[in-house]
Amino acid sequence: MTSQWIDIPAQDGNTFKGYLALPPAGHGPGIVLIQEIFGVNEHIQSVADQYASDGYVVLAPDLFWRSEPGVKLGYDGDDWERAFALMKALDFDLAIDDLRRSVELLRERDDCNGRVASVGYCMGGVLSFLSAANAGVDAAVCYYPGSIEKRLDQAEKIKCPTLFHFAEEDDHIDSDAVAAVQEKMAQVGGAQIETYPGVDHGFNCWARPMYNQNAAALAHGRSLVFLAENL
Repeated sequence: MTSQWIDIPAQDGNTFKGYLALPPAGHGPGIVLIQEIFGVNEHIQSVADQYASDGYVVLAPDLFWRSEPGVKLGYDGDDWERAFALMKALDFDLAIDDLRRSVELLRERDDCNGRVASVGYCMGGVLSFLSAANAGVDAAVCYYPGSIEKRLDQAEKIKCPTLFHFAEEDDHIDSDAVAAVQEKMAQVGGAQIETYPGVDHGFNCWARPMYNQNAAALAHGRSLVFLAENL
C-alpha cells in the first residue's frame, strides 16, 4: 500500500489536495472517502489506508480547502470548536462539486477499474448520501450521516445502491431521524440500513472515546460486502 497527496481540479480553475492511497496490487475499484468535520486528519488517512489494503483505490479530498487548506484537527478543546466553525462555513453545493470532480478524476485513473463508490462519516456521511444523488457514484456508504433528515428531498435523485450505518445511542441523530431515513429510502429502493445497539455517534473512530471495536468491525465488514457486490 502506497499513499501520496495529489491535486484535484476545482470549478474555478484552482486545485485542491486529496490524500490518495493505492492498494498493494496497484489497481482496483475506486472509493472517494469523505471526511468528518475534523479534516483529512490522521484518522481519515488511516481509514483510507485501510480500504486501500482491502484492494481499493482511495481518494480522500480536502473539502475545507477554501477556508483552511490542509487542516487536520483532533477531537476536543479548541480543535472541536474550529471543526464546527469549518463545517458551518462549508458551502455544501461547492463541496458536492468538489466531490463530483474527485469521482471523475478517480474514475479516469488507469489504476481504477472505472467503478467508484463514496464512503463518508458524520458530515461526510450526509455528503456521501448527497454524492449518491448528485456526484455520479456507483454506490454510497453513509456512516451516521448528520442532519440527513433535513435533506431527504434529494433521495428521489438516487439511482445507485446505498448503505447506512446508524448508532442507536447517537446523541446527534435521534430515532425519529433514522425512521425518516428508513421510510424515505424504502420508497426510493436499493437501500440497506443497519443500526448498532449500545453505541454512540463516531463509533468507527478509534481515536475517540465512543469507539466501539465490535460495531466498527461489523460495520466495516458489511461495507466491504456491499462494496464488493456493487463495484
